[in-house]
Amino acid sequence: MAPVPARDAATVVLLRDDPLEVYLLRRHATMAFAAGAYVFPGGSVDPRDADQAVAWAGPSPAEWGALLGTGEGTARGLVCAAVRETFEESGVLLAGPGPRTVVTDTTGDDWEADRLALIARTLSFAEFLDRRGLVLRSDLLKAWGHWITPVMETRRFDTRFFVAALPSGQRTRDVGGEAAEVAWMRPGDALAAARDRTAFLMPPTLRTLTEIAAFETISDVLSSSRSITTIMPAPAEVDGRMVLVIPEEIPEAGRAGA
Repeated sequence: MAPVPARDAATVVLLRDDPLEVYLLRRHATMAFAAGAYVFPGGSVDPRDADQAVAWAGPSPAEWGALLGTGEGTARGLVCAAVRETFEESGVLLAGPGPRTVVTDTTGDDWEADRLALIARTLSFAEFLDRRGLVLRSDLLKAWGHWITPVMETRRFDTRFFVAALPSGQRTRDVGGEAAEVAWMRPGDALAAARDRTAFLMPPTLRTLTEIAAFETISDVLSSSRSITTIMPAPAEVDGRMVLVIPEEIPEAGRAGA
């Protein structure tokens, strides 16, 4: 059978300091994809995310395309999806009135109405930014990784991972939807929970947490040198059973989660 095409998607690792923590959502056990797993905010690219009407500040879509190894239109959609999905799933918005500012509060009823409209797709991200006089701050994102769902899966995603600091004045909130619960966790604590089998982490999440755990502050993460490589786990028979083999070694908890 021919593999199902992988859908472009973006996910964002939100960070906060003192100590360094990441924002995680536990997906409902009834979800069709990654049921019960702890994940970062993110989701599929909406075709309208590539709309050139999206107000933009920071590195251009062309610059992002060169960094992500894709075309300008796809890069625009990925960055826009990263910012939009983060707002939809955490209430955090990486946008501001100008290229050097960022909104400080997104908790009012009017913000919630817009968030729900974005989720329902009755409001595009370009329209949302325009009505509020905001520009997307692409400079607040740092490209981190690239994972593609294995070819045998019936739901496949071509996902770019980004990291970003929680903007000053903003706070995450439990917005429901796909998340059964949300939590700020130290990367090491999340990894320990995976080893103890009290938390389920998909291999991309586990690998990313392992990498982030090597840093002490957000500044260290954002200033680190990063080379983006594509990782796609592949099926293989090992000792008479089928497993997913991930390029390069990852911790044993990740192999169990594969």
